Amino acid sequence: MVPVVVPQLGNEISEAEVTEWLKATGETVAEGEPIVTITTTKMAMDLEAPAAGVLKQMVEEGEIVEVGAPLAEIE
Repeated sequence: MVPVVVPQLGNEISEAEVTEWLKATGETVAEGEPIVTITTTKMAMDLEAPAAGVLKQMVEEGEIVEVGAPLAEIE
């Protein structure tokens, strides 16, 4: 399994909100494909799948997560 985590987005940013899942649990994703939108106090960005496989979401839309926290796994 390959984890999808909240990346370090700058020295001042310690958390982000999961704004929208672009792919659902159980969907097949390609490496580099956008899978989730996260928002911080300074920006919004789409995170890409770090590998190809089947997505398993670990947090819900609207949740606030810390930098480095797992958002999903790709099997």
